[in-house]
Amino acid sequence: MPTKSERVTTLPAGLVPLLTMREMETYYGVSDWQILQWIKQGMPVAPFAGRQRRFDLAEVQAWMAEQDTDSSAQLVAASA
Repeated sequence: MPTKSERVTTLPAGLVPLLTMREMETYYGVSDWQILQWIKQGMPVAPFAGRQRRFDLAEVQAWMAEQDTDSSAQLVAASA
């Protein structure tokens, strides 16, 4: 019987895996409360048929980068 690592296959082109909330918590090293706060602030949530939320990591990373640049601009404006 093949091992788990031998069964790994690449995703078809254009198919992006969606992460669960727990996977997002693990990826960013934060609590579920922090993820919920980010959602309230506008973090993108992927449409998903079900009660749980799913996240496209590329979209979330782009949103996080945008938040960082907004924060930096506010700090520069406040110090001027």
